[in-house]
Amino acid sequence: MAASPQIASLLGRRGRLELDDVLAALVVDGYLLADDARQVRMGARAGRSTVELHPLVLIANAKLLNQREPGRPLRLEALTEWLAGHAGLPYLKIDPMKINAGSVTQVVSHAYAQRHRILPVASAPGEVTFATCEPFDSGWASDLAQMIRRDVRRVVASPLDINRYLQEFYGVQRSIQLAQDAKGSGHDSSSAILNFEQLVELGKTGEVGADDRHVVHIVDWLLQYAFEQRASDIHLEPRRETGSIRFRIDGRMHKVFELPSPVMTAVTARIKILARMDVAEKRRPQDGRIKTRSASGREVELRISNMPTAFGEKVVMRIFDPDLVVKDFAQLGFSPGEDAHWRSMVERPHGIVLVTGPTGSGKTTTLYSTLKHLATPELNVCTVEDPIEMVSPEFNQMQVHAAIDLDFAAGVRTLLRQDPDIIMVGEIRDLETAQMAVQASLTGHLVLSTLHTNDAPSAVTRLLDLGVPHYLIQSTLTGVVAQRLVRTLCPHCKQPTTQDPQAWNVLTHGWSLIVPAQVFRPVGCLECRNTGFLGRTGIYEMMKLSPRLRGLISAELDLSHFGQAALAEGMRPLRISAADQVAAGLTTVQEILAVLPPIEAFDDTPP
Repeated sequence: MAASPQIASLLGRRGRLELDDVLAALVVDGYLLADDARQVRMGARAGRSTVELHPLVLIANAKLLNQREPGRPLRLEALTEWLAGHAGLPYLKIDPMKINAGSVTQVVSHAYAQRHRILPVASAPGEVTFATCEPFDSGWASDLAQMIRRDVRRVVASPLDINRYLQEFYGVQRSIQLAQDAKGSGHDSSSAILNFEQLVELGKTGEVGADDRHVVHIVDWLLQYAFEQRASDIHLEPRRETGSIRFRIDGRMHKVFELPSPVMTAVTARIKILARMDVAEKRRPQDGRIKTRSASGREVELRISNMPTAFGEKVVMRIFDPDLVVKDFAQLGFSPGEDAHWRSMVERPHGIVLVTGPTGSGKTTTLYSTLKHLATPELNVCTVEDPIEMVSPEFNQMQVHAAIDLDFAAGVRTLLRQDPDIIMVGEIRDLETAQMAVQASLTGHLVLSTLHTNDAPSAVTRLLDLGVPHYLIQSTLTGVVAQRLVRTLCPHCKQPTTQDPQAWNVLTHGWSLIVPAQVFRPVGCLECRNTGFLGRTGIYEMMKLSPRLRGLISAELDLSHFGQAALAEGMRPLRISAADQVAAGLTTVQEILAVLPPIEAFDDTPP
């Protein structure tokens, strides 16, 4: 949008934005009707509590229709972008994951930033970038440039974002500084501020009291921040000088924060207390869980795992949001054909169904979603897990405890005395567990479990390697599903494009699949934080054991021959399932090739 000198003059005549001037400019630009502007003006005068709100926030809160985009409301981000255009400044959607809060909060004080409604968002040796929601109030910029002896660059951002991150960045940084540096002298003892020596001692004892509010604040902020960013895992990684905090979002790791080592020690101890772990034990790995709530009120479970490293305890928190973990089969990414295949395998009274894939490939989500589908008041569904991923009222769940010799095999043995209909075993790791799963199937139970293999046919050789006799595999194994997770394109910003035939041929080598007439490419927008991807979906390789495949299972199984036979019986490889997702506009060839293993265990071209 080209900036209008007349409108810029109207908006900037008083320095700070006034509601009347902004409304008049929006009417002139054709975003608002004059009657709508009059309503906002009258509402603002009637409501005295709103006088402190920024004009753009007042207008956005009115939820008026955008006259330039019929049927759409006039949102705050669109208003901010419009303001930036008339001010002749770049527009910025603040992404907290790309801002070094520790660095930017050292540039100016919280009071100064709050007074001028500015937020430092980038700091370099010769230049500092500030986000402002008052682009025509620029007097502070020249004064500040002289004070800090660096150039000041201004960008325009949403007033709500500026206000929010002002509180968060400076609040968290203040807690870190107080936790690290505060001394007992000059402070009221009731304030319970931790000083450096206390934190060192804390690292030895692992004791964090409920009054250590600065550490509590950091942990609370960290959890809510992770929920908001759609993180699946939080990694706390100690180093010599500073500890690193990273999130895994849509399968990719993102560095989000750094903490001084003593503060990281305190944060780790606080998390261990919340997870009911032994805070004094720092030499052995431990597991725990935390149940909390997101800002929206949803109950969220976190599985905590810690291990000793050279510089302290590394903590990984896996986030289980019940709304995200349990999905119907269509949401898992099953095509109609895959849905029918999967149902035919799991809607049986007995047999073993295996889900295979590496860690983080979505096996847990597939199994829990399937159990939710199968669990009815007429069936007894039991699980034995290590650990219990998500507590569900529909199942009877047992936790493995190696210290008391309650392993998977002992757990299944116990469950068989509990009159089950369906048993889910977290993972088949050894011969004894595999034998108990086979025994459960032979006695008329449906058994669901996981294995770590790259593809579906390899699951049979894995069971043979564990020592399961081939004739028992023949009589009990119903089917195997190998799966991966791939990032899906953001529906808000993806754009149509043509598919490169060479890349398509790399993906579909050996299969006669027509190059799609249209595919989509990632762009990046506010919704996906400029990554171009939003969420993940599954790709599947489903192998149902037909009579012919059962006949091929022997002690000297030839995996290549068995894999070719599975293809002849209708199994579609992972990459061909993925090609369907590309053709449907859900992902890209490049994303698929980054996820699938580079070497297949057998030649998966059709026989």
